[in-house]
Amino acid sequence: MKNYTPLIYALFFLTATFSQVKEVAFKSGESLRFKMSYSGFLRAGTAVLKVEETELNGEKVFHSTGSGWTSGMIKWFFQVDDTYESYFDKDTIKPYLFKRKIDEGGYKKHRITSFNYNSQKAYVQDFINQKDSSVAFNNVQDMVSSFYYLRNINTKNLKKGDEIKLDMFMDSQVYPFKLRFLGKEVLKTKFGKVNSLIFTPLVQSGRVFKAEESVTIWITDDANKIPIKMRASLAVGSLRAELEAYSGLANPFGKI
Repeated sequence: MKNYTPLIYALFFLTATFSQVKEVAFKSGESLRFKMSYSGFLRAGTAVLKVEETELNGEKVFHSTGSGWTSGMIKWFFQVDDTYESYFDKDTIKPYLFKRKIDEGGYKKHRITSFNYNSQKAYVQDFINQKDSSVAFNNVQDMVSSFYYLRNINTKNLKKGDEIKLDMFMDSQVYPFKLRFLGKEVLKTKFGKVNSLIFTPLVQSGRVFKAEESVTIWITDDANKIPIKMRASLAVGSLRAELEAYSGLANPFGKI
């Protein structure tokens, strides 16, 4: 059940169709809670994303925490306890500090990454392997800040097949990330009917995902631009995430 993790990653990577940067897509106090299920019916766990204003090195920044954990029957044979934190600039959303601490059935990672914009290098502390490293970067987002960065991209003129690109810093490496626009849909949800925009991130096929376009995400077509549904076809079974609760949105929730 180690395939649970990629969907949590996807929640941090994906959120696309967004308003102009000067228009506020999110604010301090926003909280999003997602229900995760395996193969469509078995509850696999929960993922939560929160953002608050705080201070880092004397500067006001946003601090976002993303956490995910298994529950129900899944927890009996595979336990997940993941926490991600990002401190990023309130205006540009460029990341300053990223923390990742995960435990997935005994598979553990504990890393802290500091981004130095004078030297254009990221300093990575690996507490599990007791090894530090320095990696050159240019205009990157971490796994959590990318979620908020993408929400502020103007996609009003996107056409089917258009792609949104960024460079993502993950596991001491810089990865090119692409999000492809698939179209629009009126989605039936627990909150009512919601206008949504559909995207697929281009993922690596093989061990976890069946194909390059195995993940689909639905984003609310409103000023908040939050993910409301996600589906991933895995090498074994499938994973699904649905927005379960929200609070502290910067704008009215765009249900019909």
